[in-house]
Amino acid sequence: MKRLGERIKQKRNFLRIPMGELARRAGISASALSQIEKAKAFPSIVTLKNIADKLNTTVGDLIGENEELSKNPLVKSGDEKFVEKNKSGSELFLMSHHDIYKQMETFSVRFKEKSDIEDFFGNHKGQAFCYAESGKFLFNLDGKLYKLESGDSFYFNTVLSFSAHLSEGESGKLIWIVTPPVGNYKE
Repeated sequence: MKRLGERIKQKRNFLRIPMGELARRAGISASALSQIEKAKAFPSIVTLKNIADKLNTTVGDLIGENEELSKNPLVKSGDEKFVEKNKSGSELFLMSHHDIYKQMETFSVRFKEKSDIEDFFGNHKGQAFCYAESGKFLFNLDGKLYKLESGDSFYFNTVLSFSAHLSEGESGKLIWIVTPPVGNYKE
């Protein structure tokens, strides 16, 4: 229970959210949150879920479920975590271990002929960096088209409308980095 309170406080301080503000957002009193952070009280699962949501993390992270993963920064080739496959056949892989303090999310997007990134990344306030590891791609950024080939990179604000697809060939791969983490991807 002590570590739970410490994790909540660390995450809150990392995000620079005052105790009273987090308490208000989570629907509890500041004194109740203080008691939780000092391990003098244990929150209900509903309260813990509310706190986790307001800290842009999960209950699992707050209870230490992934603590060992965050201590290992190495992801070996082939150990990327499969996230999902979209309707066009592209596959999304997470390229880093989970860490509640990371400030960016790293992905590998593997494309098949004419596949795209639809359903993988939504618009949010942040930025993205893409590196074309292999293949030829067509990016549409806010109505303007850009061609990327192997070795090219692309950096943009994610509040703009964007799409991308493999424009030539049978396969391709993009390294995609987004900040801040969107938090929708689980290992």
